[in-house]
Amino acid sequence: MKFAHFIGIAWLYLCCFTAATVSASSDQLNFFSCTDYHCDTGQMVSLTASQWQSIRNLFSADTSPAEERENIRQAIALLENIVGSITGTWRDLAGNIAGAGQSGQLDCISESKNTSTYLQLLFDGGLLKWHDVEERHVRHTLIFNTHWTAVIADRSNGERFAVDSWVRDNGQPPDIQPLSDWLVGRKMEQQSATSNAADTLSPSAW
Repeated sequence: MKFAHFIGIAWLYLCCFTAATVSASSDQLNFFSCTDYHCDTGQMVSLTASQWQSIRNLFSADTSPAEERENIRQAIALLENIVGSITGTWRDLAGNIAGAGQSGQLDCISESKNTSTYLQLLFDGGLLKWHDVEERHVRHTLIFNTHWTAVIADRSNGERFAVDSWVRDNGQPPDIQPLSDWLVGRKMEQQSATSNAADTLSPSAW
């Protein structure tokens, strides 16, 4: 009888302990973020439940592929702001030259890896209804002009899009354009960032 009582208590403790562990771990979203050229250095970043909810709020269930791509732009901008305040990459400027030598400056390798990470977070979080995340892509327009980008694919027609955050300062929405245009170096029309949610939220609100 005492043995059965002990087993019951042990089982209850094990169940409660497991539930508490899962609950605690679900309060944060952990991932690796590049913090230097070539992703030679980086650090683990944790997003709180409220920070992740601010990302989820940018998406709705009834968007079109084009609307979802705009939501992706805003989500990456907001993620860059949140992560940048943690890792110091808020200093990152568009391209390589303007911020060369500064702490927190990223090149296209690091930018494309971070953006791919953000896209995978969105996908794993069930926020992408119209797009899949693909492997990063590289172009070689000149021998010394190699450039990397993150890539998504439209499920409705299979069209692939470059998601290039390297061409913008940290916290600005990335360029999203057909990968075929990106591969030949075609400039994308200026996309308005006036609706950028990241510009309206201070770090204290995350």
